[in-house]
Amino acid sequence: MQVDLEKQFPVDTSPVDAWTLLRDVPAVAACMPGAEVTEQVDDTHYKGKVKSKIGPATMSFAGTVEVLGIDAAKREIQLLATGQDTKGTSSAKMDLTAWISDAEDASACALQGQAKVTVNGKVASLGGRMMTQVADQILNQFGKNFSTNAAALAAATAAPAPATDATGATDAVYALVANGGRQ
Repeated sequence: MQVDLEKQFPVDTSPVDAWTLLRDVPAVAACMPGAEVTEQVDDTHYKGKVKSKIGPATMSFAGTVEVLGIDAAKREIQLLATGQDTKGTSSAKMDLTAWISDAEDASACALQGQAKVTVNGKVASLGGRMMTQVADQILNQFGKNFSTNAAALAAATAAPAPATDATGATDAVYALVANGGRQ
């Protein structure tokens, strides 16, 4: 069974900050409910897992993500994810292209994506009719998480560095020492 998805999510930060997050595959995976990157194999290959409830079944997939291409000029990334249910009853494949588009306000942008998701086995037979509805719920939460994390990344990079004295000690170190080592 194949499902075609096309989504757009508002992001409350600049396109540059959103693009920085989008290129970080483990950070993007952390935005997806039930997903995590468990290992970075090399610059373009990752291992991970996803757990999701589809219809009456809860499925856990282990798989790989490959970065097929990054176009910095377009702020676009293409990924191929494949996975196998840990019980061996289902498999899934997703070909995703995601990009950051400008908004009228330079302090905001949008995350857009197109994906072809193919599932086989038990998940297709049990949850096939519910795939689009479940995907919408998961992706809406992902969009919110992505926007929140992109804004947090922007705030962290915009924060001034801690003050240091001539020896390089920071105010935070002085506060820790003054507290007897307690934070």
